[in-house]
Formats: sequence, C-alpha cells, structure tokens
Amino acid sequence: MNTQRRNAIMELLNSKGEVSLKELEALFPTCSSMTLRRDLKYFEENGLAKRTRGGAVALSMLSITAEDVYSRRARENTTAKTLIARKAVSYIESGRSYYLDSGTTLMLFAKEIPDDYFSILTSGPNIALELIKKQKPNVMLIGGVLNRNTISISGANATSFLNSINIDTAFMATSGFSLQNGFTSGTYSECELKREVLRRASSVIMLMDSSKCGKSLPYTFGTLKDIDVLVSDDNLPEEIKAAAAENGVTVI
Repeated sequence: MNTQRRNAIMELLNSKGEVSLKELEALFPTCSSMTLRRDLKYFEENGLAKRTRGGAVALSMLSITAEDVYSRRARENTTAKTLIARKAVSYIESGRSYYLDSGTTLMLFAKEIPDDYFSILTSGPNIALELIKKQKPNVMLIGGVLNRNTISISGANATSFLNSINIDTAFMATSGFSLQNGFTSGTYSECELKREVLRRASSVIMLMDSSKCGKSLPYTFGTLKDIDVLVSDDNLPEEIKAAAAENGVTVI
C-alpha cells in the first residue's frame, strides 16, 4: 500500500511540480498527516523532491523553468505524437466547430490542421497562437487561470464559459489512462474543465500515445464510455483495444 500511495504522489508531483499536504490529506483520507509527512520526507531523502512549508516541490522544478518543463514534455514520444496528430486530422471538416484541449500532442495536431473555415475553441494559449497563423479558422481562447506547467487554462470561469458554447467535436488529451481509473489528470481544475467538455461535445476524439497507458493520476475526468474515437500509436495494448471495442469506441 505504501508503494502504491507513494507512486501516486510521485505522479502528482511530476505532473504539477508541487503538492501540498492539505491536498494529499484530501486524496488519502485514510492516511494520517504524519504518514503523509513521512512520504514527503522519503522523497526528499531519495533526491526526488524538496520539502516546503506545507508540502513539497519536485526537485526538477528547482532547477528548470515552467517553460522548460513543457518543452521537455514536448520532446517526449514525438514520433508517436506526430503520427497521432496526422491520423486525427482526418476528422476535421470545413464549417464545423471544434474544441482543442491543451497539451503537447494537441499542439502538434494544431500544426497539422488545414487552413479552412471552421470555429476552434481551445484551453491552450500556445495552441491558439499556433492556430492564428492560419488565415481562415475562427479561433477562440477560454479565459481563466493559467497553469504554468501545462500551459493550459482552467478554473471556474473557464468551465462556466463552456455553458454558452456548442461543440461539434472535442479533441482531447490525457495525462494517464488505465482500465480501472479511466482518463486521469493531475490537476483538479483541469479535470473539471475536461469533464464539462466531454459533457458538452457531440462527439469526443481522444488523442493518446501508448506511454500514457497504465498511468493513473489523482483525478478521473472520463472513461471509454465517454469518447467516440481513440487515436493512438501502434503500441496500444491489446486489452485496451478490446475494452474500447466493447464500449463502441473506434480505435485508429
């Protein structure tokens, strides 16, 4: 149990860059504060994190900037992500409205989108800047709180804004996926926004490379039942393909 809990905490640290003791107490209500403090001490003693007043910071965050964190993610699995982006473009049609999630895979997808007439709403400021290089799409950026680590916007204002928007198709990303916990995120506010997008969209296309499989972050925003298409690389596990088929999800 200690190993599972510590793995979950480390996933959260890697995703967010930092974590508070109060947040951990909410995530692990059966654990005492003393136990969670020992976990943070363990990470510090093993060179994985630096304890702070009321929590801990991933050691990597002390030496690199938030932009560097995103850049590092952008360099991971680039071949698979590029393949996924090119596959997903086949679902783009002129005159439709689309939502583009934030993330490095969606950034590559934005570059592949043709210069045509459609409406695109996104939670990624960098994705919006990439899209406005094209002349024809109408590009809208959600307003809210900017996460420096993921370069994404979320929060109550962002979620509320979606209530006035109709989405034909949402192109989504995830930080982790498992058959047990579904699609997961390391940030609660981003999770809430993703849930609302899944609820509002007529169809949902998930862009996920196989390295995300088997990873579970603290917050679940959806399952295979909530999506219509799963776009992945050639290394997607067979059990996930089978589960997708059982839930009527097209895998490409």
